[in-house]
Amino acid sequence: MQSTQQETHQRTRRESVAGNVQNPVQDSKPSWPPKAPSHETIHRFCVKPADVGIVGVVDGGTLLEWIDKVAYAAAAQWSGRYCVTAYVGNFHLDRPISVGALVELHATLVYTGRCSMHILVTVYSSDSTRGNAVQTSQCPIIFVALDDTGNPVEVPPWTPITMLELQRQRQARVRIPMRTRIEGAMAAECYTDEGTAPSATLCLLAAPTDVNWSGKVGGGRVMRWMDEAASVCGADWTGAQVITSYIAGIRFYRPINIGHVIDLTARILHTGPRSIHASIHVTTRDTDGVLIESMVFVGVWFPRWDRSRFAALVE
Repeated sequence: MQSTQQETHQRTRRESVAGNVQNPVQDSKPSWPPKAPSHETIHRFCVKPADVGIVGVVDGGTLLEWIDKVAYAAAAQWSGRYCVTAYVGNFHLDRPISVGALVELHATLVYTGRCSMHILVTVYSSDSTRGNAVQTSQCPIIFVALDDTGNPVEVPPWTPITMLELQRQRQARVRIPMRTRIEGAMAAECYTDEGTAPSATLCLLAAPTDVNWSGKVGGGRVMRWMDEAASVCGADWTGAQVITSYIAGIRFYRPINIGHVIDLTARILHTGPRSIHASIHVTTRDTDGVLIESMVFVGVWFPRWDRSRFAALVE
């Protein structure tokens, strides 16, 4: 009798397992090996009134700060290290983003160097009442992984699998020599007070509220300040509000710490029928006025604000 009950119990147990019935013994086992790091990160949120600028839409500086945050998450997730923004590539804002819009930022790893990670961020926005998401902009951004002493450290290599991943990796490789030439042109620029080109300078002090958990000012915050400096310069020249339409490239050389004084000088380089082309030069110094580093250069396109012609401003 006892043998028959044991056989029945064992048969019932085997049938439970075969029928995918929850098994406490099996569920308690840890999954091993752990999952490999993902090469993609997605942030979703709704645009709040505090996110828009004085013209009623999200300005370029805020959008760049969002892009930097989601790209950092992808880079840190892949490398398992603290990462810093090294370069931001071409950025074209195709359409404005208003309050209440649902925004999705897709950060995808497209290429890895020895210590660098090339991230492509695609921004989608949609009307919260309709849900028809459309691509708003796309921006390549490069991060460098650092060790505990602040030196560059090697990152795990990434291998593309799909045809889209292979295509994006080839595009990232093609951009490398072009970026090198752009950086060389940036380094060759000499900034003086001579000339008659309209300019505007903002002076800021890096406060504790401006830095991230590492104690450094994040690249997104710096780009937001740069957008503000260029907006002031463009508004002074046009007598009207302006909004970011295109950014040619941003190169970061040194981090900014708490207490550094930051000078952001925007200077107009060219004007079109409905656009203003400007450069922004950023320098940092300590509170005694000693120059620490010439840090960033960016070429920016600021059109006059006109909702009806926003999509046709590329000249």
